[in-house]
Amino acid sequence: MIPEGQFDTPRNTPTQKTLHGALLLCDSFTKCFNPSLFFRLRDPDQQILEDLLQRPDKAAEAAHTYFQANPEHVEMGRDLEQYKNLQGVEETHFVDREARPHQRSFTAAVQLYDKGDYEGATALFEEALVEYYKADVDCRALCQGPQKFEGQDHLRYRYSLHEVVSDHFTQVLHCEHECVRDLATRPGRLSPMENYLPLHYDYLQFAYFKAGRLEEALQCALTYLLFHEGEEFMKENADYYREELGHDAEPREKAAWYLRRHKQELKLLLIGSKIMGAEFTEGNYWRSTGGRDDSNSVPSGTDGWMEYVPISHKKNVTVTSPQSLKEGGPLLYEGVQLVQNSAALNGTQRVLLDHVLSEEECAELRQLAHTVTMAGDGYKGRMSPHTPNEKFEGASVLKTLQHSFEGRVPMRSARLFYETSERARRIIESYFVLNSTLHFSYTHLVCRTAIKGQQDHRNDLSHPIHADNCLLDPDANECWKEPPAYTNRDYSALLYLNADFEGGEFIFTEMDAKTVTASVKPKCGRMVGFSSGGENPHGVKAVTSGQRCAVALWFTLNPLYRELERLQADEVVQALDTQHVFGQGLNINPKDEL
Repeated sequence: MIPEGQFDTPRNTPTQKTLHGALLLCDSFTKCFNPSLFFRLRDPDQQILEDLLQRPDKAAEAAHTYFQANPEHVEMGRDLEQYKNLQGVEETHFVDREARPHQRSFTAAVQLYDKGDYEGATALFEEALVEYYKADVDCRALCQGPQKFEGQDHLRYRYSLHEVVSDHFTQVLHCEHECVRDLATRPGRLSPMENYLPLHYDYLQFAYFKAGRLEEALQCALTYLLFHEGEEFMKENADYYREELGHDAEPREKAAWYLRRHKQELKLLLIGSKIMGAEFTEGNYWRSTGGRDDSNSVPSGTDGWMEYVPISHKKNVTVTSPQSLKEGGPLLYEGVQLVQNSAALNGTQRVLLDHVLSEEECAELRQLAHTVTMAGDGYKGRMSPHTPNEKFEGASVLKTLQHSFEGRVPMRSARLFYETSERARRIIESYFVLNSTLHFSYTHLVCRTAIKGQQDHRNDLSHPIHADNCLLDPDANECWKEPPAYTNRDYSALLYLNADFEGGEFIFTEMDAKTVTASVKPKCGRMVGFSSGGENPHGVKAVTSGQRCAVALWFTLNPLYRELERLQADEVVQALDTQHVFGQGLNINPKDEL
């Protein structure tokens, strides 16, 4: 707790545990605290916590830095919001201490751009480009040393000197070529930001246009087209600028030279890898899916990113959606009703259905939940994994079947849970017109209960905004498909069992994790289904009174990642259907986390 009288703080203050974590974060950058405090970080005590509380600005820096590399860390995200209310903490204190100069300038430029400060944004985007090309020189210089690639041992080569030298310089060239990826990768991330360098010129062409500087806008538009020659929206923007100016222009020479070198390196790498007999695959460095998110762009309806509207058409916006994904297939079960499709839910690969369950089935599953669910099930025993203001309880299909064999719940109820999840799977598979079988990745009967006495002045969510198969990073407008995210999940569904509680609405948002695009009020038999990627960030509003119960389901198209417990449950049900006796040695191995 904060020592009494030190400074006026809000009611909800970061816990000592989190402050301890913030101290440990500083172990990676020595300037976080004064030296006398820094060298005590490995064994912090109450006095160190008090020292930290006297430097909330530095605590905010540490927490923000950690959160940039771990955007789905629920506790740190919650504490960041609380730091914002601490006396002595200002917006300027929330800086990423590990950010690279070119990325720091780019992020600051985007923030000014979003605020409509186009003159300020252009200055920072230009600064980011200068820093980017400087960082490229530094990155390439680091490639000049000895090379040792995985699977190779240069001390045991039996090749000729010519072959050894050729191999070395091919590896150096490959290292230099990969600087494109390195410079686009944020600290703590494994994947680069998509379309990173071209995106600078995209922002610049529009910011210069908004600032009335069409000469620079045309030059940046033409520079962007060096990377993406066929981008129709940018070609139309360039035509618009030419028409307004009455003359043409040339793309920036620095970018043109950079791209020429990149292409020449690629040719050499392909030749070298062929001669050396080594495999080389060119990375897709500048995919054009990543992009601006502003009033001059409209959802593509295909992959959650943005398809731009040409400036010349900005007063007449029409959406063309080349659909590679489908929806609208049969709902299979009598009575199931389509309430809203993707368009009505303002997104892609989304659906809202009613009457998937009857009132009687909902009541039976709620009664089952009250009997078999355990606090913290699915979250390593943490009773409140997402918010300290609610209790979380859950149970798997296999666990429920085990309870039925022990006589603790009716077998009919356990079978209903099993069959309900299969019903949901078939509906999702059919509605989204999938070309292959949808397999269970995880199935959970879950209830969230508001804790009495902790609901006043709540400003948190029951489940923070996230995506189901990638790490949502709102600042970078990215969703990183890498561990610890469950990257093999493809579709998700939530089947609600009741409505007699307050709050708890399911929400979809934009990639910024703030702009709500659709809200769903749970009730018995209502199901929301959606694809699991970054195109569908979602969360749950605070449950402020009562208990909210649902069947949560995640699916995969990859049979290698089928849920083990589900396969065991299938065997149990099959044995029942064929009148086999339930085995005494069934190995129950509950999944310990989502």
